[in-house]
Amino acid sequence: MITHPNKVALITGANRGIGLETGRQLAKLGFTVLLGVRDLAKGEAAAKGLDGHVEAIALDVAAPDAAARAADEVERRFGRLDVLINNAAIHYDTGSRALRPDWTVIREAFETNVFGAWRVAAAFAPLLKAGGHGRLVNVSSEGGSLASMGAGAPAYSTSKATLNALTCVLAAELRGSGVLVNAICPGWVATDMGGPGGRPVAQGAASIVWAATLPDDGSTGGFFRDGKRLPW
Repeated sequence: MITHPNKVALITGANRGIGLETGRQLAKLGFTVLLGVRDLAKGEAAAKGLDGHVEAIALDVAAPDAAARAADEVERRFGRLDVLINNAAIHYDTGSRALRPDWTVIREAFETNVFGAWRVAAAFAPLLKAGGHGRLVNVSSEGGSLASMGAGAPAYSTSKATLNALTCVLAAELRGSGVLVNAICPGWVATDMGGPGGRPVAQGAASIVWAATLPDDGSTGGFFRDGKRLPW
């Protein structure tokens, strides 16, 4: 097992579910893990349940200035960021239909799933580039794949499709900097959002960790699940 001592990883939406399990796995690999959370008390409690160097950091991706404040804190305290995982997401609206839109849900979904991830990526890009070996992972979903998209979950699916498009743009802009940018579908996972019946959360998180630990000659600008490429 390859370990990554002295490297720092930040995960948004990380006090439970896939985000927390991803933090657990990265900590086992030697990373210093920062759990980005809206509620710092809940994040600190979650961090105490993990082995290794794990801390919570206040980061509500839907708050306009939160990403910039968090980036300043990470730079001041650690001087680097090696891995950024945009995991925070809301509104898996399976019972909704695009022709009966709930605009509140749709706006909230885009605010977190797209604009939140975008703000965080922009705020932390300088730190990722500074090390020359950064990894930016956008946790997406095959529900956002245009190749297989159908009816249902309109807020979630269209926001994830937009996140996929953002992944392509960020990968192109960061190409040559040493930062690899990929979108990852963890699959249907048994979490609070996914509900019961999905595969174990550890398997979904393993896909994310794969992208977070790619070698320098690894893929960038791709969409993957379990290390296998998915159609956009």
